[in-house]
Amino acid sequence: MSEEDQALSEALQLRMGDTSTLMGTVPVPDNASNCGGTPGYDRMLCLIDLLKEDVPHDILETLQVEYSRSQAEHWSNLPAGAFPKRPGVLLGELSTKQRGLVKAIMMEATSHDVDEGFDEMIQTLNADDYINTVSADYKAGYSSYNTKFAFLGTPGPYGTWELYYGGHHMAFANTYTDGKLAGATPSFRGVEPFPYFEMNGRVNQPLTQERDAFATLLSALSDEQRMAAKLEGTYRDILAGPQADNAIPDSFEGLSVAALDENIIALLLAAIETYVGDLSEVESAAYMQKYTAELPDTYLGHSGTPQLSAEDDYVRVHGPSLWIEFSLQSNKSTGKVGNHPHSVWRDLNDDYGGQKK
Repeated sequence: MSEEDQALSEALQLRMGDTSTLMGTVPVPDNASNCGGTPGYDRMLCLIDLLKEDVPHDILETLQVEYSRSQAEHWSNLPAGAFPKRPGVLLGELSTKQRGLVKAIMMEATSHDVDEGFDEMIQTLNADDYINTVSADYKAGYSSYNTKFAFLGTPGPYGTWELYYGGHHMAFANTYTDGKLAGATPSFRGVEPFPYFEMNGRVNQPLTQERDAFATLLSALSDEQRMAAKLEGTYRDILAGPQADNAIPDSFEGLSVAALDENIIALLLAAIETYVGDLSEVESAAYMQKYTAELPDTYLGHSGTPQLSAEDDYVRVHGPSLWIEFSLQSNKSTGKVGNHPHSVWRDLNDDYGGQKK
């Protein structure tokens, strides 16, 4: 670890906590009604202004930082203590009212469907609270307290800024330019335990819908199609993960979607929608329209078993714009026998809102 990273780590350790933020039940404050009831970008900006007005100056300096592509690249699947470069304020550093405004902001940017969008984020937070009950590695920061929230750039009707939300097994990166969504990727999801666990008063199963959609798709292929989709080698993790922006291969491997019938294509689209569907309805529909149009030039690949239930099982979708990976690996944080997924959605044109380094 460099001296700079060591200093960042020591400073972050002083800020981290081990209590739950209870984001699933935290109330949206009454003053959010001042932003009206019409969902969309204007309401999100109004909610952001309410949050910025409510936090003290020192928190605001941490909450909102200048936009840069290099800053946006500081996301990871690792817990807070293992990756101190994430920008932003810890959720646990905010008051209950302020966390309620964060909740309202994120709900403007995401789907409200069960197991998708904001609900998936809540379940991922619950996973860290669960790990906190079984892990003795307190410096890692396994707790929903330690997820980061930030504005990279100044939210407004003009210019470029990113709504940054990230922590252990979670990276959400909506980039906006001149009041429009310019890109919703990189979008990383993971979870341990898997496929389900009980925490914070509910059964949690984030990423089960992604796994089930891909398993249904692979199992529906004929033996010949499954062989055509088979990738060489073993994939122990995703390729295009954190700090791996250039890992997506130029060439296409696997089974051409152009060769599939409409029933298999419908299953593929359903799997893609478990990723794109994390966004608001309008934004999700726009991405689905683009990826559907690109299906003739899209490829499906997999390694391991089609059930996606064993270590090193892996599936990917690679199109002109679209890149999705789902990978199972052994448990790392709970000490229990089993596997947990890492998964990523990338857009080759819209990553980081199309912003260059």
